[in-house]
Formats: sequence, C-alpha cells, structure tokens
Amino acid sequence: MGRKSVRQFKNIFQKSRENAGFTRAAASDALGFVSEDRIEKIESGKTAVHPDEVLAMSKAYGDPHLCNLFCSRECPIGMKYVPEVTAKELPAITLQIVNSINLLEEKKNRLIEISVDGKISPEEIVDFNEIQNELSNISNAVATLQLWLEKNTQNPNQEA
Repeated sequence: MGRKSVRQFKNIFQKSRENAGFTRAAASDALGFVSEDRIEKIESGKTAVHPDEVLAMSKAYGDPHLCNLFCSRECPIGMKYVPEVTAKELPAITLQIVNSINLLEEKKNRLIEISVDGKISPEEIVDFNEIQNELSNISNAVATLQLWLEKNTQNPNQEA
C-alpha cells in the first residue's frame, strides 16, 4: 500500500486521485499508460500534464470536473475561453437556471430593441452587457448541470 501524502498544497490532480481512493500505483494501473513516476511529477508540478492524461484521469477517478478545472486553469486556450465551473448540487443548479431564465425573460424585449438594427449604440451598451451577463450565467449553469449529470448518472453512450 502506498504512503499517505503529507504535502500541504495539493494540485487538482492529486486531490482528485486521493478523493477517488487511489494510490499512485493503483492510479497508474487504472490509467494504463501513465506511469506512477509520471503521476508523481504531474501532481508535484514538475511536469505539465497532457490533455489525454487529464481525460483518462477524469474517467478513472470518476471526476468529470477535473477536465473543466484543467481547461479553465491550465490550458492557455481554455484559460481565455472556458469559464471555471463550480460543482453544485442539483437543486442549486436548477434554481440558478430558472432564475437566470426568468431574469432574461424580463429583458427579452430590450434585447430585440437593441438587436433590430444590427448595431449596439452607446446608449444600449449597458443594457446589452447586462443581458450578455445573464446569458453567460445560463451557459455556466448548463455547464454545471452537464458535469453534475456526468458525475451522477451512467451515460449509456459511455463505456462502462
């Protein structure tokens, strides 16, 4: 059996592995193509993790959130375009989606007014930014729901 880590600051990969109950050796066996030594180097920050390794870790550890964390925190493209999703429970996700939809419903007519001429005037920019923020909230809530579903349900299209 592997030793228990005493490292004070653990990165997302080590936390995910430990939350899944894997030692590095067991993780290496589960991943199949990542050595125990490489896992240690990834977890200690001595080497960069590759996207295919993150995908494999996410699946083996049962942690779909790991992919979002990698993309939003470590991938240069993702850091610019992928918002970090905060894991939440289903009732909180549902309330966030419904609230954002309700707020957007109130602003629907204003969006039509702004969009009708195909331009955003200086007088319209504040309202447009508020609408865009609400759309971003909906997008984030949907991404949160997708991660929740992936973690809490068996997708019949996924390999077991």
